[in-house]
Amino acid sequence: MTTDTATEAAALAPAPPSTPAPTHMTQPATQPPQPQPRAQQKRQPQPQPRTKPRRHGTARLVAVIVALSLALIATVVFSLGIGQYSLSPTEVIGVLLQGVGIDNSWAPSTSTAHAVLLEIRLPRIVLGLLVGAALAAAGVLMQAIFGNPLADAAVVGVSSGAALGAAASLSLGLVTFGIWTTPLWAFIGGLVAVFTVYGISRSGGKTEVVTLLLTGIAVNAIAGAGLGFMTFLGDSSSREQIVFWQLGSLNGALWQNIALITPLVLCGLLVSLLVSKRLDLFALGERTARHLGVRVEVLRIVVIVTVALLVCAAVAFAGIIAFVGLVVPHLMRMIIGPAHLPLMITSILGGALLLAGADLIARTAVPMADLPIGMITAVVGGPFFLWLLVRTRRTSGGWG
Repeated sequence: MTTDTATEAAALAPAPPSTPAPTHMTQPATQPPQPQPRAQQKRQPQPQPRTKPRRHGTARLVAVIVALSLALIATVVFSLGIGQYSLSPTEVIGVLLQGVGIDNSWAPSTSTAHAVLLEIRLPRIVLGLLVGAALAAAGVLMQAIFGNPLADAAVVGVSSGAALGAAASLSLGLVTFGIWTTPLWAFIGGLVAVFTVYGISRSGGKTEVVTLLLTGIAVNAIAGAGLGFMTFLGDSSSREQIVFWQLGSLNGALWQNIALITPLVLCGLLVSLLVSKRLDLFALGERTARHLGVRVEVLRIVVIVTVALLVCAAVAFAGIIAFVGLVVPHLMRMIIGPAHLPLMITSILGGALLLAGADLIARTAVPMADLPIGMITAVVGGPFFLWLLVRTRRTSGGWG
């Protein structure tokens, strides 16, 4: 009885407070998660981008083309109205509409306005648009085929070679092919120059900057000596034309000259647009392009002949206008990227816009005077060329 009472009292007594065990003894250490077999792993869905790069690039391209087109139209209309004989934009549009047979009340009634606009200013502006588009397209082609961003028709001597051929036809009195004689000799001179530069500067599938520039200096020097000799041989009329070619100008543009240059430029631009997509493959390297089905040798010859055609068309009627093919493609490439078809389209518009603006400055900067347009483009292109040289040296780590 006593034993049972003691046992029951011990059971009912409160238990003494227990000392908590150390954490490292009571809680097991956290083990790193074991990698699950590949069969048990569940692939996490990748987040999809909200915007599509291709659509974004297309929108940017369309915006650039629209902006360049509007700027070009505005520049042309403004340039047609400004000068010693001023016309308002509505009068300019009215005269242009009457020129295509649409009667309107905007056109002035005087015949002087029609003569100034349709016979003096409009041929000059149309020639500038064609020359600017041709030089810009030639710049894109040369930079693609040389694989070098410093390639330009004037820098490497192609323009000087074309000018030498045209000067030779005038000084020697060559009239074999009639009105096509001077453009033909300009084409031959430009073709010889571009093949010479390409053959000397290309080595191991690439073009070195130093070799390209030195080759251009040599070709320009040889062409300059030839121009000096043709100036010595020619009469006063041919001497004036040779000096005109060396400075570059759109003064004296005639509709008959435009009738000659238009098919040449349009043919060259059409070929440039057709080969643009293949130039994207060519940029991957000649061996890779061959594996992808590109006939590299044929493409190279077609591009070189097209460059000579575009440059000779520009030089034969406007002289040596430098840096258009260097500045415009680089600016367009910075905006829309390196794809050659969009680059070609925007460069054609940009080159036409640059020449239209440069011609406007040439006609209006100095009262009662007409500045050489080549001088204006050199003022813009010279500093840009120096900046491009420094940038190329920094990015390549030297003159490679």
